[in-house]
Amino acid sequence: MGASAAKDLFEKVTIGSLGTLSNRMALAPLTRARATEEGVVGPHHVEYYTQRATAGLLISEATDISEQAKGWWCAPGIYTEEQVEAWKPVTESVHNAGGKIMLQLWHTGRASHSDYHDGKLPVSASAMKIGFGEAKAPGNVNKEYEVPRALETEEIPTLIQTYVTATENSLKAGFDGVEIHDANGYLLDQFLQSKTNKRTDAYGGSLENRLRLLTEILQEMEKVISLDKVGIRFSPNGVFNDMGSEDYVETFTAAIKLCAEKKLAYVHIMDGLAFGFHKLGEPFTLKMARDIIKEVQGENVVTSIIGNCGYTKEKGNEAISSGDADMIAYGRPWIANPDLVYRFKENVALTEVEGMDHYYSGGSPTPEKGYTDFSAAVTVQ
Repeated sequence: MGASAAKDLFEKVTIGSLGTLSNRMALAPLTRARATEEGVVGPHHVEYYTQRATAGLLISEATDISEQAKGWWCAPGIYTEEQVEAWKPVTESVHNAGGKIMLQLWHTGRASHSDYHDGKLPVSASAMKIGFGEAKAPGNVNKEYEVPRALETEEIPTLIQTYVTATENSLKAGFDGVEIHDANGYLLDQFLQSKTNKRTDAYGGSLENRLRLLTEILQEMEKVISLDKVGIRFSPNGVFNDMGSEDYVETFTAAIKLCAEKKLAYVHIMDGLAFGFHKLGEPFTLKMARDIIKEVQGENVVTSIIGNCGYTKEKGNEAISSGDADMIAYGRPWIANPDLVYRFKENVALTEVEGMDHYYSGGSPTPEKGYTDFSAAVTVQ
C-alpha cells in the first residue's frame, strides 16, 4: 500500500479497501458546470467519465452536499433523490469499463452568493469576505463576494449530518467511496485555517478546535462508511479563494495526522504550486505528508498519498519512484485527452486546447461541447 515505492505511474496500486487499481494515475476533480440548474447530471456525464475510466481512480467533480452548499452555477449535487438516481448510470458505466470512482463532497461556504440561497448570505466559519475575485452567481454571472454569515454553534450538528447523508447517497448512487473537499478555501478549509477561522467557540481558536469540525464529520461518517473508502483533499500551499495561513505547516501537519489516525484511504494533497502559492514559507511537500503518516502508522502504512497540481508525466513518475506519492492526480491534461493513460504510456503527443472557453459550460444547450467531443489517439486500446 502506501509506503512501498513503485517504478512509475503505470504500476498497479492498492488504495484503502478500494481494491487493486490498474495504474497510479487519478482523474482530479474538475468543476465543469455541465449539470442542470437543479444539480442533476445527464448522459454526457456518463460518456465523460466512461471515456476516462482507464484512470486508476476517477474522482468526480466537486458535488454539492446540500442546498446550502451551492456556490457554482450548474455544479452537480448529491442531496436529492433525482440527483442520486442520475448518478447511477455514471457509476454503472464506469464499473462496466473496469474503473473505480469516488464522489467529492463539496460545501462552498463563503465562496458562494446569496442569489443561490433566496437572498440569504452564504455561510462560513467567520464573517470574513473573500478579498479578491468574484463569485459565480446563478446564470453564470460574476458578482462581488459578500461578507458571509458565521455559522452558529447550534447549526454545526446539522452541517455534519449533511456530510453523512451525502455519503449515504453516494453509496446508493454506486460510488466506490467519497473524497472530502477540505481544500481551495471552501467551507471545511475555512474552518481549518487560522486566516479564516476567528471563532471563539469550540470550533475556533486553537488548532484542536479548528480541527474539531473535521474530526466530528469523520466520527459521524464512520457510522455509515468504512473510512478506508474515504479520501480527503488539502491545499496547504494554496491562495485560491484568498487563503494562506502563517501557521500552515502546523495546521496541515495536524490535519494529516488526524487522517492517519483515522486510517483514511488516502490524503490528496495539492502540493504543486500551479494554482498559486501563498509564499508564507517553504512549500508543504508530499515527503512531509509521508513522514507524518509514517510517524502515526509505522511501517504498516495504510493511508496513501495522492499528489496533485501541475504535474507532468515525468514529475509524476519521479514522485512515484521516490516513494513520496502512491498516485498522481491529473486534471486539465485529461480534459482534451480522454485516453491520457495510453498517451503517457506510449509517449503519444497530448491534444492541447488554448483558452478556457471549453472549461465551463453552465446552462449551455450543448453541454457535451468541449466535454465529451475530444478524440482518443486510437479507437481501441
